[in-house]
Amino acid sequence: MTNAEWAAIRPLLPVPAWLEGRGGQPEGYCHRQMLDAVRYLLDNGIKWRAIPADFPAWDRVYVFFRRWHRQGLIAEFHDRLRSRLREREGRKAEPTAAVIDSQSLRAAGTVGAGSRGWDQAKKVGGRKRHLAVDSTGLLLVVKVTAASVQDRDGAVPVLERLRALHRKITLVWADSAYAGQLVHWAAESLRLALTIIRRAKGDKTLQVLPRRWVVERTLAWLMHRRRLVRDYERLPATHETMVLWSMTMIMGRRLARRPPHSTGGRPHH
Repeated sequence: MTNAEWAAIRPLLPVPAWLEGRGGQPEGYCHRQMLDAVRYLLDNGIKWRAIPADFPAWDRVYVFFRRWHRQGLIAEFHDRLRSRLREREGRKAEPTAAVIDSQSLRAAGTVGAGSRGWDQAKKVGGRKRHLAVDSTGLLLVVKVTAASVQDRDGAVPVLERLRALHRKITLVWADSAYAGQLVHWAAESLRLALTIIRRAKGDKTLQVLPRRWVVERTLAWLMHRRRLVRDYERLPATHETMVLWSMTMIMGRRLARRPPHSTGGRPHH
């Protein structure tokens, strides 16, 4: 990362337990080295053992990655970046609306048979990642399932977690794959207004649909990371963590840019 990016994200890093007297030992490498190593692996799609010698030893980087995953530090760091970026763009830290969608991925041989499936609609065998993003495309919730899981079924845990983590959200946009009983369930059980945005009847041309394009752009962002083009992770939770890391890269680079001009009081979700 650049010096400007490091200066922007450094104040938002989680504080190590040993610095707060909560146990543990001081780390042998600085956070910037470790973050760069994980980002390099994610960006280039390499194996852990293939991390270049310029970085700390691969097993130390892996231990760092696992600790941040297990202790929820990457989720904490990700959420801090999202709040800071929303505020810098003139929005409130907590969103009031979201957009959901999914994306099927081919799975590598390292993915066990118990967590993979066949997406009949997309003709893809592997896993599916379900996303909820805010109205600017920043990630709110990610859930990875077998590709055989229908969008409506995969949306249930996503919406439940969305309600638990973001109490101010009342409106969620989605495509027609989420229509039907899910709309009534979301309204009755979670008090979420699930609004379906449909294509014009019989229209199969490529077009940008209101609200839906936001989450589709986020899915395209993830595909810029070679590690996320195909699912290589043994556990779905590890792939979810990789998605969080990818979004921290995007947000860190945006925070390093000059602040945008004022929006002039335009209402935001």
